[in-house]
Amino acid sequence: MDLTIIYWIVLALMAIGIVGAVVPGLPGTSLILVAILIWCIATGFTNIGLPLVFIFAVLILSAVVQYIAVYFGAKQTGASKWSQYGAIAGMVLGFVGLLPALPFGGPLVGILFGAVLGAFIGEYVYRKNLNSSQRIKQSLKACVGVVVGTIIGNIIEALLAIVAVAVFIYSTWSLVFPT
Repeated sequence: MDLTIIYWIVLALMAIGIVGAVVPGLPGTSLILVAILIWCIATGFTNIGLPLVFIFAVLILSAVVQYIAVYFGAKQTGASKWSQYGAIAGMVLGFVGLLPALPFGGPLVGILFGAVLGAFIGEYVYRKNLNSSQRIKQSLKACVGVVVGTIIGNIIEALLAIVAVAVFIYSTWSLVFPT
């Protein structure tokens, strides 16, 4: 197969990866890594240099940033670990469809609603020493923290994915399209 065609396929996969860094349920940075692996195989691993090492480091950093953002978002509202575990469980349940069927959006909406509902339930169970209205108030604060942390983490992850793809294009464009 022509190297130019492979290059455009790799760039298309990377574009989907950038979108996936923001949209839950789609592969994000992992798809960008797969695209880079495809490129390395297509070129016989001859063009691996500092830019590709930088890209790998940025993409690994983006995964770490996501977890840190959710952690600090939850911590800022006084959320417990239970709300974070609940959010993860809710995302999984929402994705596989164990939450009530939604008329639109399918698993993507299920992930979002599942995370919020899971964070609420986790925090509500953890705060059993409070009265009912205080438990609800604290649980809602935990939901807000998890959601805000997730949004900030997704934005940072998308920005890092864009940087990684830009570095890839900058370092490989001249190999495919010599001037």
